[in-house]
Amino acid sequence: MNPDPDTTRTANRHDTGGLPAIEEHDLPQGRHQFHKERLMSQIHDDRRTAARPARNNPFLRKAILLSAATALAGALAVGVLALTPGDSDRPVDRATGPALTTSLGVVDAKGAPRLLDRISLAAAGAEVPNARAGQYVYIETRSANTYVKTVGGESSLVSYPLHTRQSWRSPDGLRGWLIEPGTTAPEGITLEGRDENGNVPKPHLGAPSHDYLATLPTDPDALLRKIYKETEGQGNGKDQQAFTTIGDLLGESWPSPKLTAALYRAAAKIPGVVMVDSATDAVGRKGVAVARLDETGGQRTEWIFDSRTLTFLGERTVQARGDGGEGGLIKPGTVVYTHAIMVRALVDDIKVVP
Repeated sequence: MNPDPDTTRTANRHDTGGLPAIEEHDLPQGRHQFHKERLMSQIHDDRRTAARPARNNPFLRKAILLSAATALAGALAVGVLALTPGDSDRPVDRATGPALTTSLGVVDAKGAPRLLDRISLAAAGAEVPNARAGQYVYIETRSANTYVKTVGGESSLVSYPLHTRQSWRSPDGLRGWLIEPGTTAPEGITLEGRDENGNVPKPHLGAPSHDYLATLPTDPDALLRKIYKETEGQGNGKDQQAFTTIGDLLGESWPSPKLTAALYRAAAKIPGVVMVDSATDAVGRKGVAVARLDETGGQRTEWIFDSRTLTFLGERTVQARGDGGEGGLIKPGTVVYTHAIMVRALVDDIKVVP
């Protein structure tokens, strides 16, 4: 795979009472077109697949959590974005790199249950600290993606380069902060707020809080039934959506060891889940993968694990069968999205890093 790494960003401790005022600014030249292209690509994918936000667009899929996603979508619709003051603080269009590519690992159609059983046992024995009052769940990841970009009627395959994403969430999900180059200003944006109806968003499977995760059943059968029920009608079929939902819970939150083990055992019960003998995460770590092919678009989502410790390293989606994207520009071996987990920890305040 060939993403172009950049420098990891971290932030110093920041007193939330002294945050810069949030203002609305016109987007800089070219930035609105950038967001418009990504938004229109998402609309196209949704119309074609009747699915939830596409995995080849992490800006729309995971960049802004809970109600902040609604706020950002509204800002894009009118051509403004809430940022900290100053032109130098504005995001920059960095989606100019070449397409990300990889070699495809060999599939073992019968190996997934045995591998997931081993992974679940390893996960159940992991040590996770208990959150104290006032702490935040800090998650640091590195990700990149490839998508079709259209300028002046001409389409080409480009990548949004490897970059660091940092999020802080209170256990109840009501407070938080996000820093992500290209999506937020350097100081980041708040993840607090209400939805379009003025209500405080309630955590759910698609946008869970740390406290919400503690309410999920840890019996694999009961957990899978809940996932099937609450995601009914979403995505490209119930099995693909169940696999996607479990992957998001594993990669975008911090489940307890008991729940993590249950998620792996639940995934083993989903038809079509396979083992892949080799895969590489966003930062070049190699491992073995558990995967499922989305028959609709020919994309295979792979959960990547360290071959020795069975630690969950991250996830990627690759074009594995046929051509995808506008005009069939996404060829087999293209990395549509890749996401590596670097740090998960409890910290004492927003913008504090471990």
